Amino acid sequence: MKLAQIASTLGARLENGSPETEITGVAGIEEAGSGQITFVANPKYAAAARTTKAAAVIVADDFPAISSAMLRSKNPYLAFAKAIGLFHQPAKYAAGVHATAVVHVSARIAAGAHVGPYVVIGEDVEIGKNSVLLAHVVIYRGAKIGDNFFAHSHAVVREGCRLGNHVLLQNGAVIGADGFGFAKDDAGRWHKIPQPQPVVIEDDVEIQANSCIDRASVGETHIGRGTKIDNLVQVGHGSWIGEDALLASQVGLAGSTEIGNNVILTGQVGVVGHCKVGDGAIVTPQSGVAGDIEAGAIVSGAPAVEHKLWLKYSALLSRLPEIARAVRSQKP
Repeated sequence: MKLAQIASTLGARLENGSPETEITGVAGIEEAGSGQITFVANPKYAAAARTTKAAAVIVADDFPAISSAMLRSKNPYLAFAKAIGLFHQPAKYAAGVHATAVVHVSARIAAGAHVGPYVVIGEDVEIGKNSVLLAHVVIYRGAKIGDNFFAHSHAVVREGCRLGNHVLLQNGAVIGADGFGFAKDDAGRWHKIPQPQPVVIEDDVEIQANSCIDRASVGETHIGRGTKIDNLVQVGHGSWIGEDALLASQVGLAGSTEIGNNVILTGQVGVVGHCKVGDGAIVTPQSGVAGDIEAGAIVSGAPAVEHKLWLKYSALLSRLPEIARAVRSQKP
């Protein structure tokens, strides 16, 4: 593909390079070679951009000039993501139902769907057009799923759950397993609380491998449009996640948590039940949220506090013995 064509497709401005340069693929800035395109979005890689062997580098509009060809973009990371898509097209799956699939007679599957080996689709299920269900996917009775659904092997959608258009489930994702709810009886034994209410997932949501979105006893568990959920994430029963939120690996939400729009929960963040995290908030890795977080806040620690405060007292940790000795020495 010619460099000029790539620039036009990405909406980038070409500098320094020949429009006729042939690009054959993409690579990281340190691995890229002749005929490949790379990018710089993080300033710490600015020096590498001056020595890269890549044929062209996608950079920000204000990035300093380098000798290599440059594709200037307002969002170089997004432009590079789109460039990858130019060279790595997703696999195509022919429409049809495999002979080993088990599809209930009452299920309604729209045109263009691919139903792979050993898929099980239950009673009264609805699946939209151009959907792909790969081997061993299971859809329980009464589930309603929109167009362009894509479920990788061993994904499960439980009874009555409702999924919008363009929902992507990676391998082993479980939508609508029972919420973790038990009440103790007079004899001290745990009594299971029924969890009949569905999970509702809006359009353009991706849920990655082995993550679990639990159903609720009352109300519903809700995932807003455009939200992306990483591997090994637990969303507790009755939780509500807004639009375009990002939950990184091993995040855990207890029941009835409310997560606002555009929230970012980084790796291994835990949120106590019934807490609210406001729109645009960021919680840094391994933090524990035990109270409400204001919109736009950046918090850290366990329990999580405002990030700048956490940096201050983290810097003091190594000096605690010295400070303790000084305090003791001041006693009368």
